Amino acid sequence: MKKIWTEQQALITGGASGIGLAIAKKLHGLGVRLALCDCDSKKLEAARASVGENCRTVCVDVCDLKAVEPAFGKLISETGAIDILVNSAGITGITNVPSHEVPPADVELVFRVNFFGSFYTSRAVLPATLQQSYGRILHIASIAGKEGNAGMMAYSASKAAVIALAKVQGKETAGTGVTVNALAPAVIRTPMVEAMPAPQVAYMTEKIPMKRCGTLEEIADIAVFIVSAEASFTTGFTFDLSGGRATY
Repeated sequence: MKKIWTEQQALITGGASGIGLAIAKKLHGLGVRLALCDCDSKKLEAARASVGENCRTVCVDVCDLKAVEPAFGKLISETGAIDILVNSAGITGITNVPSHEVPPADVELVFRVNFFGSFYTSRAVLPATLQQSYGRILHIASIAGKEGNAGMMAYSASKAAVIALAKVQGKETAGTGVTVNALAPAVIRTPMVEAMPAPQVAYMTEKIPMKRCGTLEEIADIAVFIVSAEASFTTGFTFDLSGGRATY
């Protein structure tokens, strides 16, 4: 089964800003029907207005399973199966702090948003995509999940878990018409990065051989390829967008 862009429905978590919104706008430009998901209703409505027509909103906290299941179920019942799910919702938690000094509650919160959010949303979407024998799921991970960033234990560990999630789901759905992949960017200039301590951002940027941050346009371009119908023989893989930093 192969679907053209205008036949597809995409759901983007963390869609109110940053990477999620950039990917959403790129897909919208191709004619994809959109649903933006975020927990901030005001930012979500502003994002919807900036995208334009054929864009719905789902205001829900992705780390709350009891909220995700009915919200996503309602969307699927109204629009049909979600052909494309991009999990971009994420937080860094406390950074620039040694792992033994990070409060356990902060680690739990980061895992709830970054890992469990991706697990809950893909869990809600997968049955309908498997039933129609077509779907693309993209989990936004991080180079930190591959290499670990000093001072970012919770974020690094949670993104490593996201990469493992993509590997497992990709193998489980192989041959069904559904693919599940991850994307591991290095530093992308987003509001989340701008809010981080300058020394932490400098540390991460210095490790990039290209000596610069990636752009929202660059991550949107590669994300659109990963969720395209043409990307049909890659699943359980973690794509690189690191300016040469990734070594595997």
